[in-house]
Formats: sequence, C-alpha cells, structure tokens
Amino acid sequence: MGASSDPNQDGSDEQQRRSEIYTYEAPWHIYAMNWSVRKDKNYRLAISSLLEQYHNRVEIVQLDDSTGEIRPDPALSFEHPYPPTKLIFIPDKECQRPDLLASASDFLRLWHISDSGGSAADGRRVEMKSLLNNNRNNEFSGPLTSFDWNEAEPRRIGTSSIDTTCTIWDIEKEVVDTQLIAHDKEVYDIAWGGVGVFASVSADGSVRVFDLRDKEHSTIIYESSEPDTPLVRLGWNKQDPRYMATIIMDSSKVVVLDIRFPTLPVVELQRHQASVNAIAWAPHSSCHICTAGDDSQALIWDLSSMGQPVEGGLDPILAYTAGAEIEQLQWSSSQPDWVAIAFSNKLQILRDQ
Repeated sequence: MGASSDPNQDGSDEQQRRSEIYTYEAPWHIYAMNWSVRKDKNYRLAISSLLEQYHNRVEIVQLDDSTGEIRPDPALSFEHPYPPTKLIFIPDKECQRPDLLASASDFLRLWHISDSGGSAADGRRVEMKSLLNNNRNNEFSGPLTSFDWNEAEPRRIGTSSIDTTCTIWDIEKEVVDTQLIAHDKEVYDIAWGGVGVFASVSADGSVRVFDLRDKEHSTIIYESSEPDTPLVRLGWNKQDPRYMATIIMDSSKVVVLDIRFPTLPVVELQRHQASVNAIAWAPHSSCHICTAGDDSQALIWDLSSMGQPVEGGLDPILAYTAGAEIEQLQWSSSQPDWVAIAFSNKLQILRDQ
C-alpha cells in the first residue's frame, strides 16, 4: 500500500498545480468508488474491493494536502458482504446530517461514520445503521446493480436490480416508498433527475424516465438500435436536466440524449478505442462530461456545440492515459476541478486544470 504524487519536474509551482496527480494503491482490485461531499472533508473518498468471495472490504481514504499522500484510515476500514456495486456518500455539503455512506450489493446498506478525530478508541469507527431489504418474505433478493441518492431530497434513495425492478426507499423511515417493474429485463443503472423524477437503463436496451406522481407510466427516451443490446450506465446532467448520457454494453461509444427529443441521440462520442465503462457529467458546468474505459483513457468533452454537426465527429478537449483499464470514474461535486479514476488496484485523483 502506498501513495505518491507525480508533479511535473519542471520546477514551476504553477506547473505542478496544473498537473496534480495523486495515486493510492489498495491491497485489492478496486471497483466501487465515491467522493465525499461534505465541505469539512475535502479530498475524502470511499473505495471498495472486488474479490470473488463473500468477505469484501471498504476503505475511507483522504489526501493529505501537505504531504501529497492519499492515506487510508484503519479505524474507518470495514468488512462488507460481497463486492459493493456502488458506494455513495450522503449528499450533504453543509454537514447538516449524520455522516453516512451507502453501499449496494445483495441489499442496500447505510453506514454511519464517526470521525471526530483522535483514535479508534476515541470512537472513530464505521457502524452499519440500516440494512434495507425489500423482500421481507424471502431472505434472498435480486442483487442490486446500482443506486442513486436524491440530492434534492436526501431521504430518498433509488435502487436498480437484476429482478427488473427499481425501488425507491425512504431511508429515514426505513420503508419502501415505491417499487416499480421498470423494464422487461435486468435494470443496470438508475439516476435521479429531480425530486420525483428518475431514469433507468436495462438489458432490454432502453432508457426510461419515471415520474413518481404518475407511477403507472414511463417515457422511453432511447432504445438501442440493435436488438438485445443492453445499456449499462446512465448519467443525468445535474446542471441541465434536459441531457443524459448512456453507455452500450461492450461498446466504445457514449450516447448523449436530449429528453425533449426522444429516440435520436443528440451526439455520439466515438473516440474511445475500447469499451466505455464509466461516465460523469461535470458538477459545475452543463456542457462538460468525462468518459473512461478499457482503452485506459479518461476523456473530457466540451458539448457546447451539441446539436450542430461536427465534421468527422467531436474530439475530446482533454485526454489522460492511466496504467490499465479504467473501471470507475467520479467527478467531485464539492471540488469540481478534481476527477477520480480507479484502475486495477489503484485510485488516482487528477486535477483537470
């Protein structure tokens, strides 16, 4: 385990700031990863293992700005049943709520982080607060593929499952608010687009939008052009909710959609050389998106020309090459010039200046 920074060797401070890259090596392959949002916890992330066994691990790590090292906190490392498919810190920038981390695997779990300084003996630890299981009659449920925490209403979390459903939880009451059969096949991802609106993607090849005020109906925004081509990831543009982006399984392109004009992509991003695994809209700009994939590339795109034909297709404005296939990508909403990527057993945070 260890961490290192790779500043430019040119000696100029400004140059070093511009190309800041910090690396952390975990003792296992990293899969899920998320930035903390709280303004009192800068440069804090959660990462989890991908081990083919029941016992997996979650670590909370933080960049020490003075030394340039990303360090794990042994007091805040904990065991997790099965590999988490996703981790999300509570969307609570102003620190008004308990410091919670949510994880999804067989069930949705909420973990309470006690991190008031001092040692583990002083009460610094992570404890499971809730285990949310919708299948009361059955101890086995369809594994959760993903979930999203509603930023506008943080008591709501939506989960997606291989059993074709999406479930909306009220995490304060620990009860199901709504469960919908969302698709004809496995649901692979879910994203909120507002207080009561969410979208999902599925093995059935469709992007569907749901409004909790009218649960009987959904709107199909897009369907894969080839039959039986699963859509595996979905990103909803937080700055301009007219736009969302999706990834087709085993495809090197990213499809950007305008929900006002269903079925037709507004642009297709086609500069990756292998399958795309992750997408992240900029938290501070309506027209920037980052994509990453099996070609070891993280690409940032400026979509301000969306809708206007670009000869030969759009090119990214920034490219970063990692040391292996990038499986995970997160753009920090509290520090928007920082992007995190995970590949193999490495976490890297990059300043995109």
